[in-house]
Amino acid sequence: MKKLSTSFATATLGLAVALALNACGDKSQTTKPDGATSSGAKPAAATPAVPVSTVAAVKRQLTLSLFATGSVVPVSAVEVKPQLSGVISRVHVREGQTVRAGELLFTLDTRSDEANVAKLRAQIAKDQVLLADAQRQLARSRELLAKNFISQGAVDSSQTAVDSQLANLQADQASLAAAQVPLSYGQIRAASAGRVGLVPVFAGSAVQANVTTLATLTRLDPIDVAFSLPQSALPDLLALLQSGQAKVEARLPEQAQALTGKLQFVDSVVDAASGTVKVKARFENRESKLWPGAFVKVALQTRELKDAIVIPLPAVIQSARGAVVYVAQDGKAVQKPVQLLTAQGDDAAVSGLNEGDQVVVDGRQNLRPDTLISERKPAGDKAGKSEKNGKPEGQGNQGGQADKVAP
Repeated sequence: MKKLSTSFATATLGLAVALALNACGDKSQTTKPDGATSSGAKPAAATPAVPVSTVAAVKRQLTLSLFATGSVVPVSAVEVKPQLSGVISRVHVREGQTVRAGELLFTLDTRSDEANVAKLRAQIAKDQVLLADAQRQLARSRELLAKNFISQGAVDSSQTAVDSQLANLQADQASLAAAQVPLSYGQIRAASAGRVGLVPVFAGSAVQANVTTLATLTRLDPIDVAFSLPQSALPDLLALLQSGQAKVEARLPEQAQALTGKLQFVDSVVDAASGTVKVKARFENRESKLWPGAFVKVALQTRELKDAIVIPLPAVIQSARGAVVYVAQDGKAVQKPVQLLTAQGDDAAVSGLNEGDQVVVDGRQNLRPDTLISERKPAGDKAGKSEKNGKPEGQGNQGGQADKVAP
């Protein structure tokens, strides 16, 4: 029995020693040829490339313009009003007619003025007869004075009669001229060429002097476009106005083709409320494409940048250190600082880039310096039809997942 207990103790001790040796063995994991560890753990996944779209920076001429919304205004718009109260006897024009300067528009009833003029002319004829008689009496008196038949006082009386009749004649002539003025107002003529607007009167209508509007004459060719620009553009505006070569484009909302005009006027003051200055441009309007009161989109060409590096404006990122762009180089996004020289529409002229640099436009918000990138395929490359139903890809798959962009 004692011998059996000793054998059991020896076996137990050997088992404990074996376990201890196993626990104190090399715990390092053996690396397999394919890179996996003996424990079966998998390696960490690599960072995927960010899909982006790039555009090459180009060197070209960039035309800078100022844009505004303007309104069409006539060069002149004259309200035709009578200078004589009376009744219209005849209307010589129709609404919408184009007239020349000096053309007869309306005739007023001036019979009373004509009678007054005739009366004054008769009075002038009478004055001329009396003056002629006084002059004959003066001549006879001088002959009698030479023969000592009358005194000098009689001659002086005859001279006074002549002077008096001459004064009466001149006064009546002045009255005739004054009476002819309202008579001339009986014919209302166009002060300038233009288009006749609405005519609210007819033959027989009573009109009041300087009150009743008979018509409006609007000059349509040439025609002006008025608009406002910020005061920061004032130096360029004055320089362009002085050069006389400033081109202005006006485009109606319903027309695709723009009309070209010339800068005509820059106001002398800046509007303190809005900080803008009023500007006018003049356009030829032979085809009457511009109509007074219409709104147009105006573009004023200020200057041109030659050999400018131009990139899309959305590619420029404003950071704490200034403007930067991401450029694709060797499959990575490289951040480059740039200086924004000017922006025109969707184009931006910058310095700090070279012609041909591939600038990231779409996907730039997901980038960091030296991020792996891949060129995104244009949307047009996805055109195709499904083999199942002959519909373009993406249709007939309602509720399905959106197309993934391959890196």
